[in-house]
Amino acid sequence: MLRTILAVLFAVCYLIIGIPVLFVEWLIGKKNPHLRDISSLRMVQWAFHVICRICGVKLTVKGQENVPKGIPVLYVANHNSYFDIMITYALCPDLTGYIAKDSLEKVPLLNIWMKRLYCLFLKRDDMKASLKTILQAIEYVKKGISICIFPEGTRGDSDEMAPFKEGSMKIAEKTGCPIVPMAISHTRDIIKDHMPFVKPTHVTVEYGAPIYPKELAKEERRALGRLSQNMIQEMLDAQKASEQ
Repeated sequence: MLRTILAVLFAVCYLIIGIPVLFVEWLIGKKNPHLRDISSLRMVQWAFHVICRICGVKLTVKGQENVPKGIPVLYVANHNSYFDIMITYALCPDLTGYIAKDSLEKVPLLNIWMKRLYCLFLKRDDMKASLKTILQAIEYVKKGISICIFPEGTRGDSDEMAPFKEGSMKIAEKTGCPIVPMAISHTRDIIKDHMPFVKPTHVTVEYGAPIYPKELAKEERRALGRLSQNMIQEMLDAQKASEQ
């Protein structure tokens, strides 16, 4: 109970105090857009890190050496909880925009920070709008900004992943950027069955070997979703086996 209250209070205070900070960041961006982007990234990462600490998240990170340096990538992960976003975003080495569901665009102040950090909002039931979002993500990657997606399309309620949607893989197929599979374990346990209360949980985030679309055969490029999902499943299975 106390952890939940403290986490919510911190988030609300951060967003309120962040109002003048957003203005300062806007002024910085007039002269140095890159400095504005990096400073905004680090501030949000710090906030997410604090929230996770308050909620008692103990984190184990594996395979960070698999993330290519100096180039944008497409992070692809399984999805179990909102904590997936907070935990993995706090680990991003460079600018990274997340593709999130469109309902988050309606959250005051949070939506401003998300747009500032190149996040995109996906309307799952609108094919035309979804295509526009994917095209914008492609443009971001071409500008050097990484993108993170959860291709299941929604948070899972079980340990079994839903089939990855191949459409989101167009981001890598069209740009040639590496795909970095991420396997995330136990974030569902932070809040599952006792919502809205949180409990201390040991979470594992593992980065798999990058997939380079240009090195694959044409048939394999058509199944990037299945290929990355299989890699994530193998990592999840290995994590589970090591815990037994």
